[in-house]
Amino acid sequence: MGVAERRLREKEARRIAILNAAEEVFFEHGIDNATMDAVAERAELSKGLLYVYYANKDDLAHAVAHRGLTVLIDTFEDVMKQHERGIDQISALGAAYVEFAAEYPDYFAIMVWSQTRRVPDEEPSEHALKCEHCGGRTMEITAQAVANGIADGSIRPGLDPMLTAISLYAQTHGVIVIAQSKSAKTELLVEPEQLISAALSLIRHGLECR
Repeated sequence: MGVAERRLREKEARRIAILNAAEEVFFEHGIDNATMDAVAERAELSKGLLYVYYANKDDLAHAVAHRGLTVLIDTFEDVMKQHERGIDQISALGAAYVEFAAEYPDYFAIMVWSQTRRVPDEEPSEHALKCEHCGGRTMEITAQAVANGIADGSIRPGLDPMLTAISLYAQTHGVIVIAQSKSAKTELLVEPEQLISAALSLIRHGLECR
């Protein structure tokens, strides 16, 4: 192994070590309470070195969110392969998103933060842009499922696939957030699982071609 290649590997290993440390700190303390000092201490590196790899704490948090989004995209792509009809793909994508939020609540939370963190007229960081790209990819996959359903006759015609995909995301995401909140059971007097099941059923009913 040459010197240049070894240095590249060392640099990549250090970047991953910082990201792993940040993930632990963010998940334990929340982004607002986390500090770059805490991340540096967890990674056993100097704080100055963190800024060589990540512009600031927000950029580092977006990098963690990007990790979660790549897991979600892989899941969505697998779902698409497992079902032939568009309506079944849509139902499975919705269920997969619900399962993702339940299995990876910390990733889900930081992904929500990433979506709401964008400041108008502010130049997005490298990893914020990566998150935006991944978000767009999830919409593309969902829109493809809608288009598949229209083509195979399982989803009613006349729908705009991308607009429908964005609407489906908004509905499913909103239901997940409500179901995860304490108010779902105490104020709405409904079990979270019941709420999610009813919402996914309504979505399928609204799309299905009869």
